[in-house]
Amino acid sequence: MAFWFLFILLLGLATYLMVQHSVAHITRTPVWLLWLVLMTPAFLLSGWTLVYGAKQSPPPTLIISSLFVCTLLYWMLFQWGRGVPTDTQTQTQAQASESQPTIQPTAEPVVRPIELKEETQLRNCFPWSVYYVQNIEYRPQAVICRGQLRTQASNAYQQIKTNIEAQFGDRFLLIFQEGVNGKPFFVLVPNTQAKERNTPRRDQERLTRPGLALLLLVATFLTTTLVGIQNAGVSLPPLWEISSLLKVLFNPDVLFKGLPYALGLMTILGIHELGHYLTAKFYKIRSTLPYFIPIPFFLGTFGAFIQMRSPIPNRKALFDISIAGPIAGFVATLPLLIWGLAHSDVVSLTEKTRLLNPHALNPKYSILLALLSKLALGSQLTEKSALDLHPLAVAGLLGLIVTALNLMPVGQLDGGHIVHAMFGQRTAIVIGQIARLLLLLLSLVREELLLWAIILLFMPLIDEPALNDVTELDNGRDILGLLAMALLIVIVLPLPQAIANFLQI
Repeated sequence: MAFWFLFILLLGLATYLMVQHSVAHITRTPVWLLWLVLMTPAFLLSGWTLVYGAKQSPPPTLIISSLFVCTLLYWMLFQWGRGVPTDTQTQTQAQASESQPTIQPTAEPVVRPIELKEETQLRNCFPWSVYYVQNIEYRPQAVICRGQLRTQASNAYQQIKTNIEAQFGDRFLLIFQEGVNGKPFFVLVPNTQAKERNTPRRDQERLTRPGLALLLLVATFLTTTLVGIQNAGVSLPPLWEISSLLKVLFNPDVLFKGLPYALGLMTILGIHELGHYLTAKFYKIRSTLPYFIPIPFFLGTFGAFIQMRSPIPNRKALFDISIAGPIAGFVATLPLLIWGLAHSDVVSLTEKTRLLNPHALNPKYSILLALLSKLALGSQLTEKSALDLHPLAVAGLLGLIVTALNLMPVGQLDGGHIVHAMFGQRTAIVIGQIARLLLLLLSLVREELLLWAIILLFMPLIDEPALNDVTELDNGRDILGLLAMALLIVIVLPLPQAIANFLQI
């Protein structure tokens, strides 16, 4: 019971930070009010648990109705608090996010008025044989050029970008995006990062903050080691008894019990973020070093992240950066998980056998987990078997969960970026809506997924565009993206009974 309420507390903090980060700058509705609406279903579940206990499940109508009402109320409050109504496309181009590179807004208009002479220069940047301009709209923070595309999107963007730079220098960044009517249009926005192109070394170090990254790395290593020691069955003194805690930690026998979990989990998370970081560096996108988030309980960490501080040039770069993390993390997860499963103990299935119980895990909760368990344990794994996981297998299982969570094709998750790059922004929004509704339906059968489904249900579906957001991917990347979605499915879905019978588990 105490763990449940601690989890709700952490969920509330994460939700508040998510709302503040994603929508606070585009709506005047107070963040605390939006947060309260988002957290209402979780509060209802907590109240039910407090009154009736954890063994009595709440009625499905209570969950579904609260989710529906809160979704509608959240949307109404969000729309009520927005400023001057704008279409989705223009709003996306004018806003910024630290976690995804777009153009930083300012409090006052920063686009200098384009005089008649300059408008003539602007129109001359659009050759009629490349892109015939039919209308120019002047917005406080953008100049929108709408017209007819007459050549391939990639060639048009590159030629017009060259023309804009020749006429206006680095005054503008050029965005090429598909409109609601399916016709692509160009947007000129102020280049607030023009002065950062030749970034001095000192400023680059200020961006990456290696000292902060190292400090968080060490802190997360300590917190995950503490959790690993507790998972190994060692009783630790309270955190506020620092002297007693240090005595236990300086005992090599105790310390080594926590290292497999700590090193395994941090390796998986670190390689995942390094995949993003190195790919961003390949495309010359300014980004921070990976930052770990330490917590002294639960899993020992809330994961790791990087922040990109310059625009993504095209959908190809968006795809490569987004998919590099899950692929790298999954490749690191596989050998650790297989080795950990091979050294796990086989126990009998009981009522306590659940997905998130490392001492009695039913491998059939996941298709991929079941296949890997059978590969690692062979005939030891039977129809009535559960697993008491080795610490390294626990880290590998969390690696699978992290991979699946990031591959969900919703909003600003890696999977959301992937489907955006594959199908375009409009189609990605539809895919994201369908995906999170399917996960919500699945959570009615698999209650472990309910919290995940609630979080995704309130996650914004809109993903910021790349500069050239029109040029499509090649067939190879499309196939790789579909394989990534297939990987998500085999991690999330339970093992079908027909395959279980074939594997004799």
